[in-house]
Amino acid sequence: MNRYQELLDLIQTFQKDFEKFYVKGNKSAGTRVRKHMASLKRKAQEVRNEVQEIKSKMAGDESESPA
Repeated sequence: MNRYQELLDLIQTFQKDFEKFYVKGNKSAGTRVRKHMASLKRKAQEVRNEVQEIKSKMAGDESESPA
């Protein structure tokens, strides 16, 4: 669940810039929102790769087990 908490923490850091852009119309905050979303995309890709790696290891363990 550590990865889940990392994602929650990351998203919470975006809140002020989202409000500044969507509520107040601050263009600079919009640039920061785009930057935040790019970092979220990178983090999501890390999680996807980690999940795939774990699944591959699980599949390898199952095939190595004697029946």
